[in-house]
Amino acid sequence: MNVIVIGSGLGGLSAACLLASKGHNVTVLEKNSKPGGKINEVKAQGYRFDTGPSLLTMPFVLESLFDQCGTAMDNHLTIEAINPICRYFFENGTRFDCYRDTCVNIAQIQAFAPDDVQAYREFMNYSRELYQKTKEAFLFNPLYGLSDVSSLKLTDFFRVDALKTVAERIDRQFKSPELQKFFKRFTTYNGSSPYLAPATLNVIPHVELSMGGYYIKGGMYRLVEALVDVAGHLGVAFSMNIDVKRITVKDRRATGVVDEADHFYPADLVVSNADACETYLNLMESSSVSSLKKRTLTRMEPSCSGFVLMLGIDKTYPQLSHHTIFFSGNYRREFSQIFERQMMPDDPTIYVANTSHSDPGHAPGGGSNLFVLVNAPYLTENSRWDKRSSDYKHALIKKLEQRGLDGLRNHVRYAKAITPADFQQKYRSYRGSIYGTSSNSRFSAFLRPRNKSRSVEGLYLVGGSTHPGGGIPLVVLSAFHATELISRYREV
Repeated sequence: MNVIVIGSGLGGLSAACLLASKGHNVTVLEKNSKPGGKINEVKAQGYRFDTGPSLLTMPFVLESLFDQCGTAMDNHLTIEAINPICRYFFENGTRFDCYRDTCVNIAQIQAFAPDDVQAYREFMNYSRELYQKTKEAFLFNPLYGLSDVSSLKLTDFFRVDALKTVAERIDRQFKSPELQKFFKRFTTYNGSSPYLAPATLNVIPHVELSMGGYYIKGGMYRLVEALVDVAGHLGVAFSMNIDVKRITVKDRRATGVVDEADHFYPADLVVSNADACETYLNLMESSSVSSLKKRTLTRMEPSCSGFVLMLGIDKTYPQLSHHTIFFSGNYRREFSQIFERQMMPDDPTIYVANTSHSDPGHAPGGGSNLFVLVNAPYLTENSRWDKRSSDYKHALIKKLEQRGLDGLRNHVRYAKAITPADFQQKYRSYRGSIYGTSSNSRFSAFLRPRNKSRSVEGLYLVGGSTHPGGGIPLVVLSAFHATELISRYREV
């Protein structure tokens, strides 16, 4: 079959490789000049930056992807465990270096939160149990047809702590404000608020802390390059700078796509790696999407976006590890500003990825390449990033100086910002969101757009805006699910 894949983000690349390995003729159409989508890189003045995900979890999912494509991941990538996984600074001066080794973590907790040592052990056991209950029922399951739910343990499915919020569960568990903040932050991995999202998302600490955090040597963009190489060997064709304008539909079946130059690309199957809302609301002919579907999608709350600042500096700061987080003083206020008031937080939690800590060649002359990220609201009519970007950049540098990066502004040799408006323009992210829809309601995490359209035959969806969610392993799983559904519902 002839397959058109819209977009060469991780979901699109994974789907292209999997489908080509099954003998399909696959063509990937990419809007930008480089593949990768949000997993991309910037090289300037001797500095190298990843522009998207900076931490790899569940590497066995990637291993399975490469295996399915007839090669071994180790032939293409060098995966390294990161220790500490992340360094955390709290506003009161407390520092917590979080390791995969539980004993090392408990030794530190004994020093700053001795009354919560047993609570930490119990919570990590609870997180592990959530993973066991959700992995087959949710993560590794396309959840599309009756056959997908008939074999599930329904007792597990309904015991995933979805009736409380992340914050309610954590605040009940811990006395320490430091540990309360620490465990609430994992909700941001899918762009949601811990004060609104279901406690089911407390599964994420197990995935990172117990299963480990990893780094791809050379930078995360090496993954994109590896998949492009695998795809090439499997016969996948790539066309860059092709902006798809419309998915064509005839008799409720996808027949191909049309680009901005009105060139038609016929296809038996279309796999969209564009944002799911973008796919249905802007790439489909209006008559092909029901009014109910449109209303449902427009009412879905987007995930948060992000403000990124890439700083090439001419020095190193010993307090910065590979991953470092500086917590805000008032976490609830921060998330209220982002999700309820749709404004940039005045005291943000700041994440800094410093790959030069592990790859010194990513910064010249012993300097550092700092990828600085703060959570930002999705775009609204009042968003004015063309006017605000410079002001917020300076405010963020000042905040980092206040948190111990003394004289930072005087050591900046390269600076580039990425705003929510950039995410929307470059990647067609719905309202600038990074992770598609938020999980800020009890069951929204389970109701993400599915990997096969129910209204248009031959249309499949992959990527972080679809089931099962955002982040490298889940995006790859979306491609596995789409490929499984293609095999199930087509004559292949």
